[in-house]
Amino acid sequence: MCAQMKRRLAWVMAAAALLTGCYPPPVSYPYTKLVTERRSTLQTNLLALLPESQRTLPDAREEARWLSDTAYKAAAGISRVNDSNFPGWAGNALINARMQDRGLCWQYQHDMFRELRRRPLKYFRIGCCVRDLAEPSEHNCVYVCAINGKWPDGWILDAWMWNGRLKVSRASEEDQDRWQDLPDICSTRQKIYPEGHTYPIEHWSVIHTDNNGYAMFWEKAAQNSRQYKRMLENIERGKKEHPGSPTNY
Repeated sequence: MCAQMKRRLAWVMAAAALLTGCYPPPVSYPYTKLVTERRSTLQTNLLALLPESQRTLPDAREEARWLSDTAYKAAAGISRVNDSNFPGWAGNALINARMQDRGLCWQYQHDMFRELRRRPLKYFRIGCCVRDLAEPSEHNCVYVCAINGKWPDGWILDAWMWNGRLKVSRASEEDQDRWQDLPDICSTRQKIYPEGHTYPIEHWSVIHTDNNGYAMFWEKAAQNSRQYKRMLENIERGKKEHPGSPTNY
């Protein structure tokens, strides 16, 4: 990249920072009054996906509460682990310019899926979805629906767009014809992160290799990369900062 282009990119990044505030979200962010209210709203909206006979069940309410709380807390935690300093497409520009090595939407999707698989679910199901598949505007997210629900009857959870400040939207209302379910992606993620897994939040299933490719974390190309070494360093740091906990919320 030439010096002039780098200067232009720097100006774009600075403008994005002014418009979107400080990134990533601080540890206190999910506990602010505004986000606490949003967590409660998401819990209510998730319960509304269930049959009326289940909505008032204590176990169902607790599960919806856990999902809503975890979604907001994990989104912020993922951004901190990724060390992403700009939201959405601005962050992608940094990655494409090789000035940052993590923070694409599909990486946030994988990370959110990992965090929402930390406990077995009885009433709800975690899915993966994509908008504008194979287009320049392609965007990947996770969604939550009822355990027997079908796409698009669920809520999209987007940790990428606002860089850890969770965006929630109803799948059936947001450009439904542009979105589609990704059961194959979910099938692969489920094998890596079974319900109740204990992988730490710092764990990345897909690693950016030093030759600018991608490999699964168990592959040699991944384990020889700088990003894999960074992941191990993050994991060790997380153990010290949060002993006995696989999360970093």
